Amino acid sequence: MRFVGPVPPYDLTYDDVFMVPAHSQVPSRFDVDLTTDDGSGATIPIVVANMTAVAGRRMAETTARRGAITVLPQDIPAPVVSQAIAWVKERHLVVDTAITLGPGATVGEAAALMPKRAHDAVVVVESGRPVGIVTDADCTAADRFAQLHQVMTPDPFVLAESMSPQDAFQALDAARLRLAPVVDTGGALTGVLTRTGALRATIYTPATDVSGRLRVAAAIGVNGDVGGKAGALLDAGVDVLVIDTAHGHQQRMIEALKVIRALSPAVPVVAGNVVTAEGTRDLIAAGADVVKVGVGPGAMCTTRMMTGVGRPQFSAVLECANAAAEEGKHVWADGGVRHPRDVALALAAGASNVMIGSWFAGTYESPGDLHVAADGRLFKDSFGMASARAVANRTAGEGSFERARKALFEEGISSGRQYLDPERPGVEDLLDTITAGVRSACTYAGARDLAEFRERALIGIQSASGYAEGRPIYAGWS
Repeated sequence: MRFVGPVPPYDLTYDDVFMVPAHSQVPSRFDVDLTTDDGSGATIPIVVANMTAVAGRRMAETTARRGAITVLPQDIPAPVVSQAIAWVKERHLVVDTAITLGPGATVGEAAALMPKRAHDAVVVVESGRPVGIVTDADCTAADRFAQLHQVMTPDPFVLAESMSPQDAFQALDAARLRLAPVVDTGGALTGVLTRTGALRATIYTPATDVSGRLRVAAAIGVNGDVGGKAGALLDAGVDVLVIDTAHGHQQRMIEALKVIRALSPAVPVVAGNVVTAEGTRDLIAAGADVVKVGVGPGAMCTTRMMTGVGRPQFSAVLECANAAAEEGKHVWADGGVRHPRDVALALAAGASNVMIGSWFAGTYESPGDLHVAADGRLFKDSFGMASARAVANRTAGEGSFERARKALFEEGISSGRQYLDPERPGVEDLLDTITAGVRSACTYAGARDLAEFRERALIGIQSASGYAEGRPIYAGWS
């Protein structure tokens, strides 16, 4: 990456910069390879942040199927994390996991479960075989205590697991169906496939381990039995180990990295967060393969307003990425992403992956319950990982006195509403939007992959009015 003019003497946010188009021989965005080179196994440069309101097993399954990596939070009990890792690794690489109920289940039960999946349907099963389909439309006017066999579409159209995504799409299109159950050779339910899901399966490459199973990451903190926690995750089959604390450039982090490195992990070790070249070098020297960059840019984070500590994210990523590259290592840009352009700019600055948190909280796949606002809009609760709410979750096993003391100090929003975008309510919808933007950015730079993009990106500095000029006008001028 290089600047159009002199390197500015002040730090920059994503909003402060833009990318200049260059001569390109890349014919199409589909000719761009977004596979990362940091050992994470991601085939698109997106990491779902380890936030309790964002990252769960449904998110991990869905994003890995599209090539991204989800980091399970450190607040979840170790046995639950191990179960989640095993569950994700059992998921199908193409077919989405179905919501299933028996014929005697009620409409109310089905309606409560449907928001857990973007495909918005329940498969009615008997002896493991699909006997009906229930959609939201079937439940709308039905009595909540009616049984599913009374409202379902019986003997549903099914797809064979052996069908290619293209053939499955054509079969659904010919049948004028949005989705259908997928069955194996014995007729047992494998999952659900939508027409859009079939299309995506031809565009994305799943993030898989050496055994061909979906990848998933998990986080631990720097306190307590770091070695024991890390060892348990490694034994559970985690693919990326993340050591996470708000202030990563501290002695506890360095000691934690040394303990983990002594375990000789066969997976990448990610550590952070830092915002300086010095912090990056120190964590790499202690054993980090990837350094997480970002202090205070997150949507749920109040660190900068509370403490004055942090750094504009574009400059932080640029400096830390250069320092990591000198050591043959990598950085993840963590926080500050509001638009697809921000992801592209973080990659141009040298990040190998970009972490996203709150943006993904407002999706069907995030762990929270779906709520309806007074104006009818759907939303989910989100909260920062240094907020009083997160601290209460993290310290649940401590005494009431210590918990009360720690609850006095917070650096994050404890409850924020993340509204679902009616046009893009699922995380896959957002991944489509983000990767389309990043692929196009690569074509503008004349880059066929992320390494070329980092090398060829030409960055300029803009004023606030320059940034405003680039924003679309949806409602006209009147």
